[in-house]
Amino acid sequence: MGAAFSNFKETTWPVVAQMYPPKSKFTVDQIPDLAGRVAIVTGGNVGLGYETIKALLQHDAKVYLAARSEEKAKAAISSLKKETGKEAIFLKLDLASLAAVKEAVDVYLSKENELHILFNNAAVMWPPMDELSKDGYDLQWGTNVVGHWYLTELLIPALSAGAKTSPDHHARVITTASSGAYLDTLHFDTFKDGPARRKMSTEALYYQTKHANVVVARQVAKRYAAQGIISISVNPGNLKTELQRYIPAMQRKIMGYTLLYPSSYGALTQLYAGTMPDALNYNGEFMIPWARLGKCRREAYDDEIGDRLWKWLQDEVEAHRG
Repeated sequence: MGAAFSNFKETTWPVVAQMYPPKSKFTVDQIPDLAGRVAIVTGGNVGLGYETIKALLQHDAKVYLAARSEEKAKAAISSLKKETGKEAIFLKLDLASLAAVKEAVDVYLSKENELHILFNNAAVMWPPMDELSKDGYDLQWGTNVVGHWYLTELLIPALSAGAKTSPDHHARVITTASSGAYLDTLHFDTFKDGPARRKMSTEALYYQTKHANVVVARQVAKRYAAQGIISISVNPGNLKTELQRYIPAMQRKIMGYTLLYPSSYGALTQLYAGTMPDALNYNGEFMIPWARLGKCRREAYDDEIGDRLWKWLQDEVEAHRG
């Protein structure tokens, strides 16, 4: 009974508690002037990525909207300009392809020498089991974890340079996890297709990617703090976004009435982490709705697991590049 209750408190209860967070003490109006700072937001054409870019533009940041579809991105950029009077810049990025990630970074570095804020915001949730990334990973794993890890690694020199010119002497990497980070851990034999992966549900495969986001964010914090890089993972909350596109319509409707908040709410936590002075104290931490310091399950803080995942990522990317 004691062990079961302890496990409930660490895994299920935080998910339930964070479904209905207290009213936010933080608003986008509190964001400081961001003139001179450059940001990238992955998946910025919809949902909380869109809301994140809107707030950044309103505070005079230069923002690259990174997304797969140029058509959808250009539509979002047009809409953002109408709302803010400022124009985001399209950066073509397919996180499900390592080659495409490298191409995107090459394009970015041909235009910019520095990066001040990287929002690893994009995600795929609950796609059909047969869908894989272009490099043969589970699609959710390849997109949510491998693609973002590789993107961040390739941008470390730009982030390091950004830290030197930032008014607060830091650059930031903000990774969007979710409450799913509490619901599963890492199963190394499921990252690629095979019998072990097929035994898991697509929901569980998603949860492990969100747990991995927290693990990787902590490793980035540990490995690059000396270069002035702050890394924070966040649970943005339960939101009405396109992330639910694979959920059956009736289930989506019920969730919309009972659990889901507007995407503008979800942007609050990552905007706080990415822009506010106090967030400099949260390197390696996990934030929860809305803009509060939280704690993930204990496995996320195990450096042995973190080191193992980091080496797996390094070895995989090296093998594909090799």
